[in-house]
Amino acid sequence: MSQINQMLKNPLFYAKILLFGEYGIIQDSMGLSIPFNFYKGKLIFSDLSIEGNAESNASLKKFYDYLVTKNQIDSCLPLLNLQKFEQDINNGLSFDSSIPQGFGVGSSGALVAAIYDQYAIDKIEPEKSIDKKAILQLKNWFGQMENFFHGRSSGLDPLICYLNIPMLIKSKNDVDAIGIPSENKDGKGAIFLLDSGSPGETQPMVNIFMEKMKHEGFRKVLSEQFKKYNDECIKAFLNHDFAPLFNNLKKLSNVVLEHFKPMIPKTFHKLWQEGIDSNTYYLKLCGSGGGGYILGFAPDYEKALPKLKAYSPEVIYTF
Repeated sequence: MSQINQMLKNPLFYAKILLFGEYGIIQDSMGLSIPFNFYKGKLIFSDLSIEGNAESNASLKKFYDYLVTKNQIDSCLPLLNLQKFEQDINNGLSFDSSIPQGFGVGSSGALVAAIYDQYAIDKIEPEKSIDKKAILQLKNWFGQMENFFHGRSSGLDPLICYLNIPMLIKSKNDVDAIGIPSENKDGKGAIFLLDSGSPGETQPMVNIFMEKMKHEGFRKVLSEQFKKYNDECIKAFLNHDFAPLFNNLKKLSNVVLEHFKPMIPKTFHKLWQEGIDSNTYYLKLCGSGGGGYILGFAPDYEKALPKLKAYSPEVIYTF
């Protein structure tokens, strides 16, 4: 087993947070995603007599089967050494991860990134200078791989996890690495996560969204309101311009509460509305919703904290 371990590279792959763009990026609105280094995962060889390891190994076997089948149908996947992948699975391969599953922070994205890194042939290296063409190629490959977990994936989560840098999504075919403003550790404002207490499932939430997209009224809201407020939030955040950021955040939070309510855990409906009414914080989805984390923004975090304490708030960025 020690000899096998020496043969396996096991770099860490970190979680991610989509600050803006949930659902909207499916319809070509802008998105902004950042690495979240609090959680991480890596491929290891493990003792399969331990329950969690056995479950992870079994999941990798299902993922392997999917990749083999998809490879036979079309050539949209990256060139992978699937024979080596299968051999390693048989030797006890598992994904050792602290990234919570179903919480919208990229658990499957980190896994896809790790598999690509370990088994890709002629892979695109993240350490080297990567142009837009390479980024788009990776995004497309990762989307096809991650479809196994979500049914439909943009490929963005694995891309962030693999490159470990913030990414700005201008449209489906225009994605670029970007720098974000430095944190102000002494600032009053904060971006934070709230724990809903239970995981969400991406596929059912995406199905609800796609069903809603069949209705002209919802499509109009998405194009004329959601996209507008979402894109303005991104521009304001990148410019460190917080007055328009919170102005548009309030509108965005309201649109999401009104039109994406099935994706918001019921226990958060009242808290969500209270933030809008009081202007002390604004909430939005973190990922597809249905559970997992809720993302929040507060101009004065200490002022908002009494309302949020019950949901284990975790600050991820201060300004």
